[in-house]
Amino acid sequence: MAMTGGMFLAGHTTPRLGIDLAGGTSITLKAKADQGSAINKANMDTAVDIMNRRVNGLGVSEAEVQTQGDDHIIVNIPKGTNSKEAQQQVGTTAKLYFRPVLASEPSGGAAPKPSPSTSSGASGSPSPAASPSGDQKATSPSGAPSPNATATSQGRAVSDALKADATPSPAGSASAKSSGAPAKPSPTPSANADAAKLQAQYAALDCTKPAERAKVGKAGKPGEPTVACGEIDKVWYKYVLGPAAVDGTEVKNAKAVFDTQGASGWQVQMNFTSSGAKKFADITGELAKNQQPQNEFGIVLDGDVVSSPYVQQAITGGQAEISGRFTQEEAQSLANMLSYGALPLSFQEETVTTVTAALGGEQLKAGLLAGAIGLVLVVIYLVAYYRGLSLVAMASLLVSAILTYVIMSLLGPAIGFALNLPAVCGAIVAIGITADSFIVYFERIRDEIREGRSLRPAVERAWPRARRTILVSDFVSFLAAAVLFIVTVGKVQGFAFTLGLTTVLDVVVVFFFTKPLMTLLARRRFFADGHKWSGLDPRSLGAKPPLRRTRRPSGPTTGPVDPKGA
Repeated sequence: MAMTGGMFLAGHTTPRLGIDLAGGTSITLKAKADQGSAINKANMDTAVDIMNRRVNGLGVSEAEVQTQGDDHIIVNIPKGTNSKEAQQQVGTTAKLYFRPVLASEPSGGAAPKPSPSTSSGASGSPSPAASPSGDQKATSPSGAPSPNATATSQGRAVSDALKADATPSPAGSASAKSSGAPAKPSPTPSANADAAKLQAQYAALDCTKPAERAKVGKAGKPGEPTVACGEIDKVWYKYVLGPAAVDGTEVKNAKAVFDTQGASGWQVQMNFTSSGAKKFADITGELAKNQQPQNEFGIVLDGDVVSSPYVQQAITGGQAEISGRFTQEEAQSLANMLSYGALPLSFQEETVTTVTAALGGEQLKAGLLAGAIGLVLVVIYLVAYYRGLSLVAMASLLVSAILTYVIMSLLGPAIGFALNLPAVCGAIVAIGITADSFIVYFERIRDEIREGRSLRPAVERAWPRARRTILVSDFVSFLAAAVLFIVTVGKVQGFAFTLGLTTVLDVVVVFFFTKPLMTLLARRRFFADGHKWSGLDPRSLGAKPPLRRTRRPSGPTTGPVDPKGA
């Protein structure tokens, strides 16, 4: 009753349907190793994470991305307005850019970032500097001391930052100017209008809302300022970003390393191509020397800011490192993004299957019809063989069905469980497993009655033996479901999950409903007296004469005891 009430209060009164029932598109991608990258679990998992963020970031709710085997990824996109766009983008190389950060602040009322400070030092030396974005800093491994550069205060008006720094260069280049380039021209009226538009968009942006995050960033052109969102230490920040200074394709490679010389912990070291090295030196020099609104640059992947380290010096030579409070997993993830521009592997589209909602509805009807036929056959058998006891079995099946439906409805929004056709098959198979448990208990009770016991003691004596058998049987079923869930992928997991869930519910129903109900019914004359329609008639079961207790003499006796006297 509590779970049913929670289901209605949450507004999720029906199970979430999978792609084969609701309709949509299923895409099978095959990984191809290139540029020295290997097809392994780490690279496949990285690709799944990036694809999942990409398709769901387009506003396609409840899309599923999962690996199949060693080199395949299955992408299931439910039917929706953006499913075609998601199909076009999935598996393609993402856009990675380095953009200067013009302004940033926590979104949705989060705590502000710590004020940035500066330090000087070479690569590998510990630094007390605190980064405004997860304590990340970019340094040069050349060993040259960094100039003293102080970031502009966070209190600077966003409009000033936009007017001063968000104006594109006359050539319209996406890259930053070199140190010898002429100064930016004064903003034109058109630039002022664009700055005002960006300022309004930045002020209204709430990055804690997924719908708003999906609208920003991806629409920004590389050569123009834009707004974007990024999550740092589980806090969402909103950014105003300048034109792209370096393209992700100009990163030659990146790797995660552990700093054994100092106290920086895990770092990300990256190497640029010749053109990328010059552009990166230009933008880092401009951020440090000319004191941009913030001496940060944003690493923008698919429109999202995945990292925003601040700059201590102009980084030349085509080599740089990003250090901060990284865990090994975070450093490796960022290195993969930098190395491969998003996906660590290239993918070839093998199959695209479109499932219409009409076809899914027909399949669901067929599955439900098969389940109904199986249930009717079970009920007919129970009524014909167990008669009155069949009421107990049918009531228990009803309770189990209600629990299964409610839990499936709640698991949809909770963990993303989707009811597909294999899951429906698992629920149908569970009817037989649940009925087996009732039959075991009923037969134990009948055995006790055949031994000459009345119903009430028979119910209690039969329970311990039936309980052991039920637990062993359900454990074997649950073990099979667990193994199937672990070793398989895709829709077969839906069958295994439903089978395991209903097996657990069978134990709950038998222990907390069927057994107490039998204890109550044993007090009713219809069952206790062994009515011929109760299913517990001693004569029809071939019961022995009723067991009677014998009275022992009160005093000690010697010699043989008279049976009649006893």
